[in-house]
Amino acid sequence: MQALFLGVAALACPVGMGAMMWMMMRGKNNTTAPADGQSQQQVDQLRTEIEALKAERATQSATGAH
Repeated sequence: MQALFLGVAALACPVGMGAMMWMMMRGKNNTTAPADGQSQQQVDQLRTEIEALKAERATQSATGAH
């Protein structure tokens, strides 16, 4: 009886970890599509902002202002 208990206890951690990983991966696949569109929109917005800052920096360095 004690050996059975020890065997179940030894398998509880890896089996529980595998179940949690499976559930996390399964949930991630269902919510990926909407997040990708939003992520791409944020990336585009940040790229536009970076280009504006680069242009502003170039203008400031051309005029000698720091």
